[in-house]
Amino acid sequence: MTDLLFRDDAYLTTAQGKVVAHTPEGGIVVDAFLFYATGGGQPGDSGAISWGDTTMKIATAVKTLDGEIALVPAEPARLPDIGTEITQTLDWERRYKHMQIHTALHLLSVVIPLPVTGGSISAEKGRLDFDMPDAPADKETLQAQLNELVDRDLEVHENWITDEELAAKPDLVKTMSVKPPMGSGRVRLVGIGRDTDQIDLQPCGGTHVARTGEIGRLRIGKIEKKGKQNRRVNIHFDD
Repeated sequence: MTDLLFRDDAYLTTAQGKVVAHTPEGGIVVDAFLFYATGGGQPGDSGAISWGDTTMKIATAVKTLDGEIALVPAEPARLPDIGTEITQTLDWERRYKHMQIHTALHLLSVVIPLPVTGGSISAEKGRLDFDMPDAPADKETLQAQLNELVDRDLEVHENWITDEELAAKPDLVKTMSVKPPMGSGRVRLVGIGRDTDQIDLQPCGGTHVARTGEIGRLRIGKIEKKGKQNRRVNIHFDD
């Protein structure tokens, strides 16, 4: 099994790895992945790998059909040979913004406690689509509530439950369009806050900041109508 380093430590910016395969499309599979692969609305990480005196830019990371992860070079080039030891280096600024926005979207699902029908993350903004027939009446209040949760500097943590435990607690799943990855026997839960201060707990495979205070000030942007029952709520960093 591939070692998912980004899951063990989202703040790791460089790591070693060994090339174990090439994909038919020209991707690189290694035995330990620093790069998060596109999924759950979060883009794959970018950065670079190096071996010897060669450096190769990595545009993104994607999941393969057999469940592995492949690094996608930014430009066509000779791939490192299978067995080559490489150094992986993240575009940390981009990854960290993804972590901030992803965690902020968890908070948005707290202040708007409705089923989520879709979502997307970028380094500049994020959005969630809600099963919400009518737009919120007071966007400014929602924004204030969102920033209040940021200011509480709550701990973001994880734990694991079995597939059977999740099936017995369907209320943990907020997303209607993206189902938690099941089938491996266990599911990762991401919680915000501890004990009586816990405000959120849901299955999630993405990367997050360690505390909500790291997110910074947020602004709620456009609230768009996307079908009869759906509203899209956009959030931005409030620079």
